[in-house]
Amino acid sequence: MPADQTHADIIAALTARWPEHRVAPSLGRIRALTELLGDPQRCYPVIHLTGTNGKGSTAAMIDSLLRADGLRTARFTSPHVMSVTERITIDGEPISDERFDEVWREIEPYVDIVDGHQIDGVPMTFFEIVTAMAFAAFADAPVDVAVVEVGLGGTWDATNIADADVAVITPIDLDHTHLLGSTIGEIAREKAGIIKPGAQAILAGQPLEAAQVLLERCQEVGALVQREGIEFGVLDRQLAVGGQLLRLNASEGPVEEIFLPLHGAHQAANAAQALAAVEAFLGMKALNSDVAREGFAAVRSPARLELIRRSPAIVLDAAHNPHGARAAAAGITEAFGFAPLVGVVAVMADKDARGMLEVFEEIMTSVVVTQVASTSRGLPAEQLGELAAEVFGVQRVRVAPRLDDAIETAVSWAEESGVGLPGVLITGSVLAVGEARTLLAGGQELGEDAERDLDDDWDPAAADTDGLSGQDEWS
Repeated sequence: MPADQTHADIIAALTARWPEHRVAPSLGRIRALTELLGDPQRCYPVIHLTGTNGKGSTAAMIDSLLRADGLRTARFTSPHVMSVTERITIDGEPISDERFDEVWREIEPYVDIVDGHQIDGVPMTFFEIVTAMAFAAFADAPVDVAVVEVGLGGTWDATNIADADVAVITPIDLDHTHLLGSTIGEIAREKAGIIKPGAQAILAGQPLEAAQVLLERCQEVGALVQREGIEFGVLDRQLAVGGQLLRLNASEGPVEEIFLPLHGAHQAANAAQALAAVEAFLGMKALNSDVAREGFAAVRSPARLELIRRSPAIVLDAAHNPHGARAAAAGITEAFGFAPLVGVVAVMADKDARGMLEVFEEIMTSVVVTQVASTSRGLPAEQLGELAAEVFGVQRVRVAPRLDDAIETAVSWAEESGVGLPGVLITGSVLAVGEARTLLAGGQELGEDAERDLDDDWDPAAADTDGLSGQDEWS
């Protein structure tokens, strides 16, 4: 690698490899690389997460609870919202650009060796390399425990070379059917692969078809099972300013008055599962109630019903399938009660756009459809607009191919009513929400009182400066 290669150069080179939205189902390459590195994934215990939705938030909660209990944690998650370094966190903070580059330089010679073997006819993929970088960085830190989220599925995911003590399965639904299977049972079978012999399996409430597959896997490998609604769960929840107040069922009885600064019933369920996972990791030892409260209160999960602006309110949510859309719709209705609510929606071409639009039609007064700027894999705005017109009706739909224009249009449309509590929800794609967060959290002001400098200063072609186009919206 050239000595003067910048962070942006490194990201560009990595994302130019086989991308995350293409699957090369083999553990051969990642296993070969980690063996050359001394199997860093064996240097610490692992809590492994899979599922269709909720993995990222649940992983963040597990991480926060463990840190509150005094452990040094690592977390690997995907996709990222704004920067690829978000994927690799230590002590709750993403590694720096400099540390990311340093880890890459350390493992690059070994990547070259594996590439030279062309295992299964494919050089190392972007996701495999970043996974190995995370494992190596965690071993170097060092850490007491790693919280690891799968990229796609489970059995053949690069993260599955780690043998986890605790396997966490969040709710399973239909997504990535062209890769994981056309039924919930087939998808569950792929995801069940992270449950290893002798592990503890923490299972969220599942459709019957998924539950049967997961329980069969647990019986097959001798895993100890904990099920939502039986061994753990939400006993009560109430709305609170900035989140919700929870009462959770834990290993030694209820834990009261837990403030969770996230919105929605789905996040309460994620919290119950996170607490169960932590107590399983601790050997079924109850987490001190004050420690649990401290850990939950410190949780942050960007782009999950995140209020990013006010006047009018703009909320970001990374829902990218109908299951996630239903959770987001229920959460925003309960927590904010916007009237009118204008949506800004962009969707990847391989997603169930109609399914999501049908969910959002029930809560959105109108919708502005747009497209992802940082990849060619997004559904074109005009095509999404045609679908939206069929679902919403022509009068409730506007099309704005540029995201900045779409946000401006939505803000103006929301403010036109002059009554009620207007709001804007930006959703439909992790990539689009990441682009919106970069726009809105970067100091740019929207609205008629602001200087209209978005068109001059924001170049959609440059939105991939940190590798957004190489990622996908994994489950």
